Amino acid sequence: MASDKKGKRIVAQNRKAWHDYFVEETYEAGIELFGTEVKSIRGGKVNLRDSYCVIRNGEIFAVGLHISPYEKGNIFNRDPLRDKKLLMHKKEILKLQQYTARQGYTLVPLSLYFSGPRVKVELGLCKGKKLYDKREAEAEREMQRNLERGEF
Repeated sequence: MASDKKGKRIVAQNRKAWHDYFVEETYEAGIELFGTEVKSIRGGKVNLRDSYCVIRNGEIFAVGLHISPYEKGNIFNRDPLRDKKLLMHKKEILKLQQYTARQGYTLVPLSLYFSGPRVKVELGLCKGKKLYDKREAEAEREMQRNLERGEF
């Protein structure tokens, strides 16, 4: 688990999202969880890959965000793939709904972290990359690696 200057303790990151999408803007959202889910997150049992967000009836939900059941839990364990409600201001949700209504934009969870005692999700307003964009980014990374190694 990594942490940065602001007291965030990053639990999971969605690196695939940075490969598959251009991230236009980032937003912070709270997440509605149950006790055993928070304990699982503290243990790092989270997977953000292939997760995305949808807006239904003025509320925003994370779909496909996998939180493994808590090992020492019992009947209070929840379904690991249930849709998790995200907590944001209504004005922000309406703004995001307008963006996602446009063609090509989607909301993707980029990271899950602790901000103090609370679990937060960093959402990215993303536009999908085409195959040639991914190749171009890969070539750029390879060139940068070669420069750092001193190979020309």
